[in-house]
Amino acid sequence: MGTRENEIYDIVGIGFGPSNLSLAIALEEHESNTSEQPITAAFFERQAAFGWHRNMLLPQATMQISFLKDLATFRNPLSRYSFVSYLHDSNRLVQFVNNQDFFPTRQEFHQYLEWAEASFRDRVSYNSEVTEIRLAAESDADDQILEVVVRDTVAGTSRVVKARNITVSTGLVPRMPDGMERDERVWHSSEFLAKYAQMKPEELTNVAVVGAGQSAAEITKYLHDMLPQAQVSAILPSYGYSVADDTPFANQVFDPTAVDHYYFGTEKTRDAFWRYHKNTNYSVVDDDVIRELFRRSYEEEVAGAQRLHFLNLTRVKEVKRSGNDTRVVLHSLLDGETEQEMDVDALVFATGYATMDATRLLGDLDGFCLRDEEGRHQVERDYRVVTTGDLSCGIYLQGGTEHTHGLTSSLLSNIAVRSGEIADSIVERRGVGEKV
Repeated sequence: MGTRENEIYDIVGIGFGPSNLSLAIALEEHESNTSEQPITAAFFERQAAFGWHRNMLLPQATMQISFLKDLATFRNPLSRYSFVSYLHDSNRLVQFVNNQDFFPTRQEFHQYLEWAEASFRDRVSYNSEVTEIRLAAESDADDQILEVVVRDTVAGTSRVVKARNITVSTGLVPRMPDGMERDERVWHSSEFLAKYAQMKPEELTNVAVVGAGQSAAEITKYLHDMLPQAQVSAILPSYGYSVADDTPFANQVFDPTAVDHYYFGTEKTRDAFWRYHKNTNYSVVDDDVIRELFRRSYEEEVAGAQRLHFLNLTRVKEVKRSGNDTRVVLHSLLDGETEQEMDVDALVFATGYATMDATRLLGDLDGFCLRDEEGRHQVERDYRVVTTGDLSCGIYLQGGTEHTHGLTSSLLSNIAVRSGEIADSIVERRGVGEKV
């Protein structure tokens, strides 16, 4: 994409994963774009190409949400960017219906995202890292402009793009336990398939996975499938895996209306959301995966050939590396004292992600942003950061708003509606058009 020199965009998106892709769709479909002043947008992505959790696109792994919770349907059921439109365009709609499954595979959903992204190549620049955001020198109180400094990660050159609003969607940050470092034998789940592909399977005779969530269980199952000669150990801080609650009433916490209840609710309301419904998404595993892993373990026990092991109430205390040798020191939570060591050829930490924090990216601009008593950004209902009166430009967050908007802040469940609300906000604050 070539941004036009001296053009001032209505919105510049930092990051181009599903969230900002959904926003690009919402902006294109906004009825204000039929006016003489269509909304202008540009997006910048650090990766070389579009990708969404590529290293967890495991065979047969399915989505944990309905295909209808796609990039657009909940906002606009007639959108040409819906998952159903993708199936029709791919000549697979009939087959998908005949498959009678509400949950597509992760690989198919990723293909859908790539299909939608292909329509926005003229608005997105890849290999483009935003290194600075600042107020333009020519800004005044009545007409403020932001300068977004973008570095080409291939050429090493930088350019400045101007905008009246920005939306930050840089994604989640892989989280490792304190003191643990990644290398060629110690991986985070976010890099799993890429790291696994660099190994010789026959050399992996003893592998271990740390974590008790969906990714940990899926990787354990994958390694057990792909390495029939290997000992596979699941290191669990809990007493086995806990099942994800995907029953109808529990799933209501992901409804668009639940965002209002959370945002405008009391502190007790918000606490109740997390206390009672955290098991819908955090450190939980789908029922069918749990049952499959338990079945395999039981069959091996019956056959007297155990190679799938579950180390419950256990944490990794230390990882000792020497060449290709990796020794893991395990600490038992049963008595708080027992330790044991095991040698592994690969150790995978499926220990989740830290929420997005825009502070470093915003730099000096963050000085205009107001924070709550716990030091977190204050965020308006339309996902716009609350700023002092000295800043009129909008800073929108697609992620990092769990404290204000609840459980869906970094999930796909509410992505279409959230993007529509941001698009409405950008247009209304510009004074163009009416709500969709």
